[in-house]
Amino acid sequence: MTVREILKMGDPRLLRVAKPVEQFDTPAMRELVADMFETMKHANGAGLAAPQIGVDLQLVIYGYDDNPRYPDAPPVPRTVLINPVITPLGDEEVDGWEGCLSVPGLRGLVPRWERIRYTGFDERGHPIAREADGFHARVVQHECDHLDGRVYLDRMRSMATLTFLPEFQRYWLTSRD
Repeated sequence: MTVREILKMGDPRLLRVAKPVEQFDTPAMRELVADMFETMKHANGAGLAAPQIGVDLQLVIYGYDDNPRYPDAPPVPRTVLINPVITPLGDEEVDGWEGCLSVPGLRGLVPRWERIRYTGFDERGHPIAREADGFHARVVQHECDHLDGRVYLDRMRSMATLTFLPEFQRYWLTSRD
């Protein structure tokens, strides 16, 4: 396993629309998934999309038992999701604070669907179909945005809530809990 470089905002590769995965359960796919989990763990991430490490494929990974970047967030099941499709379950959106490994040191308030259904495949090509809500749903939506060349800043309704992490912890976290 290798810790890969995470691309930062401004790298044009983050703006591309990723290509669907056509081959599953290959040595290259297993190596890529292992490297992505190692990279995510090394960066204390909640998830990681292949485009964030310069791989132009519709592949995201996410999941943890606890995460120091989101200490109050509940566990999210460790998942490999390939060629995902997200369907909102209802009209309710909720605002929540997000950060991104490709946009380090910042947090912003982002609207997301509260409940979703997501489908796709695991690294072996087995179908996945799940429903998620809350932070789990937020993580899936955030990572899948990378497959369309988007970062959370693209979804923010107001840049007034964009803040550096120390200011977020000092002013927003304590006043909005």
